[in-house]
Amino acid sequence: MGSTAMIMWSVLFGAIGMGYFVYGKRQQAIVPLCMGMALMVYPYFVASVTSLVIVGMVLVAIPFFVRR
Repeated sequence: MGSTAMIMWSVLFGAIGMGYFVYGKRQQAIVPLCMGMALMVYPYFVASVTSLVIVGMVLVAIPFFVRR
């Protein structure tokens, strides 16, 4: 977590993940719940800003396309 961009993107995706997690838990919806956990955890394992943004955008979009 060296650059400011990494920290800012991580905080943004973590906040979105927290929203998905809370929504998924209250609605008992598995897809938002899992994507919320993934969005909160994955920034710890990604090394570059570009991959952080790409993976984050994919994880944010999955609940819109997968309905369960």
